[in-house]
Amino acid sequence: MENNSNSYETLFVVDPDLTEEATRAMVEKFTKLIADNGEIESVDEWGKRKLAYPINDKPEGYYVLVNFKSEPSLPIELERIFGITEGIMRSIVIRHEEKKPRAKKAAPAKTEA
Repeated sequence: MENNSNSYETLFVVDPDLTEEATRAMVEKFTKLIADNGEIESVDEWGKRKLAYPINDKPEGYYVLVNFKSEPSLPIELERIFGITEGIMRSIVIRHEEKKPRAKKAAPAKTEA
């Protein structure tokens, strides 16, 4: 991996009607794709959780959060594959921005009268 890799986070929601084996296979499919094209920092499976609103008449979904580093092309490919994969209800990929220290405000100049 070259120096122009960035830190990313993806959260995807898997259909809760899938079997446990199918859900596990789905998670492994995406973590393998990320590992093959980048570096996984952490995988956090939240499990089944209530959705904020029903999606396809389903009140819950299986949540998975993955933090990773990769080239800028991987998130684009991930979003494409999430969009065409049956069983993925929702997904998002975001890039972590490095926090830069804020510049201190200069004190107002004193004026002599």
